[in-house]
Amino acid sequence: MISKYTRTPHRIIFIAVAVLVLSLNSCKKDPTIPVLTTDSATDITIYSATLGGDITSDGGAAVTLRGICWGTDDNPTAEGDHMEAGAGTGKFSCLVEGLDPNTIYHVRAYAQNSVGIAYGNEVVFATGIAAPVITTAQVSTITATSAVSGGVITYDGGAQITESGICWSTTPQPDLDDSFVLNGTGTNTFSSTLTNLSSGTKYYVRAYVKNSEWTVYGAEMTFITKVADIEGNLYSTVIIGSQVWMAENLRVTKFNDNTSIPNVTDNTEWSTLTEAAYCWYNNDISNKPTLGALYSWYTIAEGNLCPSGWHVPADSEYNALEIFLGINPDSVNIWGWRGTDQGRQMKSTAGWEDGGNGTNSSGFNGLAGGYRQGTYGDFYALGLLTYWWTATDDSANDKPDVAWYRRLDGIYNDIYKATTLKKGGKYIRCIKD
Repeated sequence: MISKYTRTPHRIIFIAVAVLVLSLNSCKKDPTIPVLTTDSATDITIYSATLGGDITSDGGAAVTLRGICWGTDDNPTAEGDHMEAGAGTGKFSCLVEGLDPNTIYHVRAYAQNSVGIAYGNEVVFATGIAAPVITTAQVSTITATSAVSGGVITYDGGAQITESGICWSTTPQPDLDDSFVLNGTGTNTFSSTLTNLSSGTKYYVRAYVKNSEWTVYGAEMTFITKVADIEGNLYSTVIIGSQVWMAENLRVTKFNDNTSIPNVTDNTEWSTLTEAAYCWYNNDISNKPTLGALYSWYTIAEGNLCPSGWHVPADSEYNALEIFLGINPDSVNIWGWRGTDQGRQMKSTAGWEDGGNGTNSSGFNGLAGGYRQGTYGDFYALGLLTYWWTATDDSANDKPDVAWYRRLDGIYNDIYKATTLKKGGKYIRCIKD
């Protein structure tokens, strides 16, 4: 007889297995969001930083996206500024660029799986301070002892401007070890006056600006101070080679000891001169500002016509000017026309008739001022030519009544050299001692 319980053990085993499977399924946890931390920022610069994190658990589901998010407010999210850094667990980092200088940023690492997105702890760092930006203003209001310059601060570098101003020197690239004037603070346009300058001197000037980290200089500007005569007339100056010349004709009516120079207007009186005298072209004082004065050579002989520290150039000093402009040294002592285009280099760019204008590439700015004839005292050739006396007479050749001069003509591009009677009326340029 077969017992009714013969198949019971198999049934029991099946039921036990089913119970075990159900038990195991009931013990398995549902996945959660990942677990991660945010690393401290490294390699911090003015505009960038290296940011990262460490995903220590994927939460039971694969991490499909991870990265860094940042902002200037607390608890930044991936909906704002962020950078993706692949997938998976473990450490990761990325270089974040384009940040603002001198700015506090809040950072969090993030990771995403099928359940959702998780954020690490918040880390805070600050970017560095950038260099400010400044431009140097053109120099203006130039006198014999002062000038005006300044600057425009266009960017503060992300930090408060602590100081700005201008600095200057007689050598290139002036800085705060040279003369300077403090303007103030703030992002603005400013101007300042350079003082205690020397007349007829080339200066270099730069604007500067400071914030808490940087001192920055603007582009370098150059200028040459003017020279003042005893009456306060101001003259532009120019450096030609190693010489400093007036770039305008002398127009003083007194010697530098403050004694007056006779103003001779009568033609006959002028034609018999044996002493110092001056006049304006056509005896018209309106020519003074532009053309300057015409002088007899006897005015030079007094020895104190030019401002202190300046003198009427000797013939040899005109020679040096001409050689610098390109005349062959073997030609400078030839009587008559010499050179090629050196006269054109010395002539002004306007005011010469019949196409005679020059290039003024030398900066000498010779105007077609005419002259006053020594023999008859008449005025001639305005717009056509001009003369300048030298301080050298021709006593060396036993001709004490004549002196050397230079002449430019509108129809010629070279330079004429000769002597003439000392009573002639010609212009004068002074040269720095």
